[in-house]
Amino acid sequence: MQQQRIRRTEALSADRADRADRADNPGGPGGPGRFRVAWRAAHAPVSGVSRRTRLLAYAVPFTVLPSSLWRLPAAFDAGIGIGERLYVVFLSVFSEAVAFTAIGLIARWGEVVPGWVPFVRGRRIPPAAVLVPAALGATALTLLWTVLSAFTEIMGTTIRGDALPKDFPSEAGGWEAASYYVCYTPLVLWGPLLAVLTVAYGKRRLGARG
Repeated sequence: MQQQRIRRTEALSADRADRADRADNPGGPGGPGRFRVAWRAAHAPVSGVSRRTRLLAYAVPFTVLPSSLWRLPAAFDAGIGIGERLYVVFLSVFSEAVAFTAIGLIARWGEVVPGWVPFVRGRRIPPAAVLVPAALGATALTLLWTVLSAFTEIMGTTIRGDALPKDFPSEAGGWEAASYYVCYTPLVLWGPLLAVLTVAYGKRRLGARG
C-alpha cells in the first residue's frame, strides 16, 4: 500500500514537471493550442502580484500601441526612401517590444530565466539585473514623454526649442491633429506606470529575499 502511494506521488510529480517543461518549451509537438497554453503560463502573474499591479502591467503595451499604429502609414508614403520606410516600421515594432517587457515585472520570466534560453535556463534572475534597467527606463521615459514632450507641446516648439514646422501633425489641424493627440497622449503614462511596476517588483523580490 505504501509503495503504491509512493508510485502515485512520483507519477504526479513527473506529470507536473512534464507540464512545466512543455510550458517553457512551446516549440515542441502539439501545435498552436500548446503554444497558447505555454504563452499564458509564461505571462501569468507570479504569486504576490496584486490585481491592480497586474492590470497596470497589461496596460503598458497599450499606452504605446496607438502611436505605433499611427506611425505605420508613414512607411507607405510615396515621398520617402526605403531606409526611412524600414526605420518607421522598426521604430514602431521596437517601441512595442520594449513596452511589452513591463509584463516581465509581474511574470515568471522576470524572475527565472525561461526554459528556451540555452545554458542559463531555470536560473533565478538577480533583482538588480531587472531593477536597474527598469528604473533607468522609467526615469528616461517619464522625462521624455511625461515632462519634456508635454512641455514642448504646450510651448509649441520642438525638443531643441525651434518652432514647430507647419507640416507637423499637431499643426495641421482637423482630423490629422486630432488623431495625433489621441494616439500620442497615452505615452505620458508609459514612464509613470513603469515606475510603479518597478517599485512593486523591488518590494516583492527584495522583501521575499529578506
